[in-house]
Amino acid sequence: MLRPLLRAGLEVIPDAVPASAIPHVLGYERERNFGGFFVEYKDPRLVERLNEGWYDLAMSAGLLDENREFLLMLPRGTWTAAEARRLRHKMHVWHRVRLLDRWDIMGAGAATFLGMRGGHPGFAMLALDNSVWLMADTYESGVGVYAVRDPARSPGVLRNLEWLAREDVYKDREFRREVTAWLEQRQQH
Repeated sequence: MLRPLLRAGLEVIPDAVPASAIPHVLGYERERNFGGFFVEYKDPRLVERLNEGWYDLAMSAGLLDENREFLLMLPRGTWTAAEARRLRHKMHVWHRVRLLDRWDIMGAGAATFLGMRGGHPGFAMLALDNSVWLMADTYESGVGVYAVRDPARSPGVLRNLEWLAREDVYKDREFRREVTAWLEQRQQH
């Protein structure tokens, strides 16, 4: 997993995910969206525009900390995003990463774990303090990237996490335990 991420310009920082990291984001309120962009596939500078847009959004939204670190959601195994889509019963988990000086999230990155191929990303990223969730996905005519404010405080996200803690929809006991532990920790604070 490390070598493909290095090609994307991301260094994995082992065992450094904050315990406070929200385990999953689903069902946030639309008004929490506070930035984003869309690039059509027919754009001759697709990957370049996606990389530029991602960096601008990541910086303006506050995804990266002072060390250029953030959380990246990756499969539990070593699958590409395309394989992970077929294996929906396995949840993804956060990994702490650092953005290196030379990077290519939307090209080399999307060709590995961060998408289906260059210019066709599919990933989720989270600020270390849960303040920003950033998502990139492919659509029929292009790629959309958007930022969501404070997903861990979203009533919709919390309802979905409570539902995931009760129901074993992903057939992944470890993920269910992680969700339950996060919800219990949140109630104590």
